[in-house]
Amino acid sequence: MLIEVGHYALALALALSLTQMVMPVWASRTGDPVLRGVTVPAALATFVCIAFAFGALTYAHVTSDFSVQNVFENSHSMKPLIYKISGVWGNHEGSMMLWVLILALFGAVVALARDAVPPVLRANTLGVQAAITVVFLLFILTTSNPFARLNPAPVEGRDLNPLLQDPGLAIHPPLLYLGYVGFSITFAFAIAALIEGRIDAVWARAVRPWTLIAWCFLTVGIAMGSYWAYYELGWGGWWFWDPVENASLMPWLAGTALVHSTVVMEKRDALKVWTVLLAILTFSLSLLGTFLVRSGVLTSVHTFATDPSRGTFILGILVLFIGGSLALYAWRAPGLRQGGLFAPISREGALVMNNLFLSAACATVLVGTLYPLVLESLTGEKISVGAPFFNLTFLPLAVPLLLVVPFGQTLAWKRGDIAAASQRLLAAFGLALVLGLGAVALTWGGPVAAPLGIGLGAYLILGAAMEILTRARARSLGLSLRRAAGLPRSAWGTALAHAGVGITVIGIAAQAWSVEALATVPRGGRIGAGPYTAALDGIVPRTGPNYTETVARLTIRARDGDPVGTLEPGKRFYASRNMSVSEAGLLTLGASQVYASVGETQADGSVGLRLYYKPLVLLIWLGAVVMALGGGLSLTDRRFRVGAPALRAAARRPERVAPHSVPAE
Repeated sequence: MLIEVGHYALALALALSLTQMVMPVWASRTGDPVLRGVTVPAALATFVCIAFAFGALTYAHVTSDFSVQNVFENSHSMKPLIYKISGVWGNHEGSMMLWVLILALFGAVVALARDAVPPVLRANTLGVQAAITVVFLLFILTTSNPFARLNPAPVEGRDLNPLLQDPGLAIHPPLLYLGYVGFSITFAFAIAALIEGRIDAVWARAVRPWTLIAWCFLTVGIAMGSYWAYYELGWGGWWFWDPVENASLMPWLAGTALVHSTVVMEKRDALKVWTVLLAILTFSLSLLGTFLVRSGVLTSVHTFATDPSRGTFILGILVLFIGGSLALYAWRAPGLRQGGLFAPISREGALVMNNLFLSAACATVLVGTLYPLVLESLTGEKISVGAPFFNLTFLPLAVPLLLVVPFGQTLAWKRGDIAAASQRLLAAFGLALVLGLGAVALTWGGPVAAPLGIGLGAYLILGAAMEILTRARARSLGLSLRRAAGLPRSAWGTALAHAGVGITVIGIAAQAWSVEALATVPRGGRIGAGPYTAALDGIVPRTGPNYTETVARLTIRARDGDPVGTLEPGKRFYASRNMSVSEAGLLTLGASQVYASVGETQADGSVGLRLYYKPLVLLIWLGAVVMALGGGLSLTDRRFRVGAPALRAAARRPERVAPHSVPAE
């Protein structure tokens, strides 16, 4: 009965979303504020209905109700509870339920943010958000019903894909979707502003917190997915330039540009047209990622569904929202008046350069991802675009972008002095150069580019620190500390995020010194990688809740022979799926790791072992966490915690698009 009620709640949410979508349009034609006010309770009621439906599906998974087809195909009575819960979104239908739940959650939060968004802008934003909710609810109800019943009910389920039975899956998709879907709010704000015809600093201040929230979640979500692939797939890599990985990287690059662009618009009332376009493109790239994952055009462990009807429906969603929003943009954007002016050598100019590099990098990833798909659809020819292409095209854009970052945060607004900025960064550059040369000396004869990467990462970290030190510098240490404590939290957040980028760059550069060893090792045998050696102590069987496992016990020793830890990589066999998966063993030594995975066991008792030494590899993901913490710290800034946009809206003269205005930008 609960399943049928959940299905009904989903249909009711569709009706409420239609109401939420129509009322702002009706209110704009009649001028009735009461109709406009209906959007708030409608958004809250939509969220309640979708949350109830999602809860009903979760209950079916937790209780192993195999009369529900979705539970039968993706669960098993012996599966641990955490994987029963994560299995809700470990499939196509459930993941779409999570998508609309987060979509409705953001709409509900905007509805409750009465003092942060002007009323008309809020109503129109909720109307656009409801339109997105409507089409995705239609998609679920017509092509991807998660509440379909089986009669008679099977006794046991087919179990979840073993690769997805991992704690990482319980964390990665929700975080990623909070980023993906979070950008729908910035998209809704942009479309609402174009409909209303008012785009100014008030709009930028209203939209910036939502952009930061989505960006923070997407940053952590991508990092969690990278770490999951690193240890779960058993190949020792952290990024493969897989099309599905690229599908999440592209909105992150565009979203990073959007975060910086909103700063310029808020401070200088400039880059209006560009900022709105970025808001549209960022969510459009999120929709493109949804299409790639669910249309069946890609084959990957990350993908769901191969039903052509679903791919056709999502393609229609792409055409509707991307095509419709760009058409509206082309119609309204030429009428926007130019905002504040600034010199090329200024903080605004550096942020514009930042946007250009990020946009070019995003376009590079987009071309490399879609070109093989387009070529195959037109000619039937299959080609592979992998790491060599992206390394040759993406890295030349990323390096100058990172070099500009410390300069951008050092230059003054409106008109800067590049010579003075260079002097302030001289100490940071000198220290980074020393560290880079030190890396060269310590690894003489090794990779050439890696020490440059170490120096670049150090330059970013030191440049971020120098910005805080410069702004807090005073005659005495006590006064300097008080000034530093009094700096806006957004300044600290910016410095922290930029330092996080530097930490990640160091982690990536250090992988050039990774060491890999592969051998068939008998019991008591050894295999070495870098400064560590693994001795095979034995092979032991184990039994899990829904799998059997063969584990290799390894003792890890340093060069001097002293043991530093143990590893237990293994092979798991899931009988319900008739599928084997590798479980890597990880030994963390500071920021570095020793990584082991096993192959097949031979008749004589020997086993294939792959051993890696990964220096400073944890810095890759630690840097991403620091970036997200920087964004979160910026969100606690006083400007984002008070209702400044709504309170100042009445004091500002609305900027409206004149019907026959002359394009100025």
